[in-house]
Amino acid sequence: MLIPLLAAGAFKSGEKGGYNPLTGLGDLWKDVTGVTAAKEATDVQIEGTGLAIDEQQRQFDAMQEMLSPYTDAGAAALDQQQALTGALGPEAQQEAIQAIQESPSYEAMIQSGETSILQNAAATGGLRGGRTQDALAQFRPQVLSGLIDQRYSQLGGISGMGQASAAGVGQAGIGTGANIGNLLTQQGQLEGSNILGQYNLQRGFLTDLAGLGVNIGTSIAGGGF
Repeated sequence: MLIPLLAAGAFKSGEKGGYNPLTGLGDLWKDVTGVTAAKEATDVQIEGTGLAIDEQQRQFDAMQEMLSPYTDAGAAALDQQQALTGALGPEAQQEAIQAIQESPSYEAMIQSGETSILQNAAATGGLRGGRTQDALAQFRPQVLSGLIDQRYSQLGGISGMGQASAAGVGQAGIGTGANIGNLLTQQGQLEGSNILGQYNLQRGFLTDLAGLGVNIGTSIAGGGF
């Protein structure tokens, strides 16, 4: 029974343009022992884990891209907060304060507030009094200080949002890395199991052949043939 199979296996590679009995016999051996089927099954499983890895990476990249506007805005807001506090140096702090002083909201508040002070002073006859001058002198610094605090608080909301987004990306990265690591481990285990499985299949087949030979020899010796 094995001879026709061996002959068919020997000519298998001849279909692709060349007679190679060793290759043909090797392929037949793998087919008969189940090595070919085991390898094909393992290849399918490894391909599946590879697709899972690609999908994990795709999902992480999509999340990172989705949150990047928030992380970028948070980083920019943090830079402005540091500038306002002087953490980036006196020049950066002066530029940040000057930007507030040149803002429309500052100009509007100064114009409205100083007009109100002067009108009140005129109504009470104290336009040229010392209290009016003190009020005017203190008003601009007070407005500026209030706007600085307000700006810092507003920037804090944005930088906090960016921090939360960055933390989300980091957590997703940790999860993705763990999942991909598990999948790569699974790939390695599949490949290792495939190698061991091929060995066991061939060993089992040889054991069966040896047992068959012993049975045949015993039958011959006992006159069974």
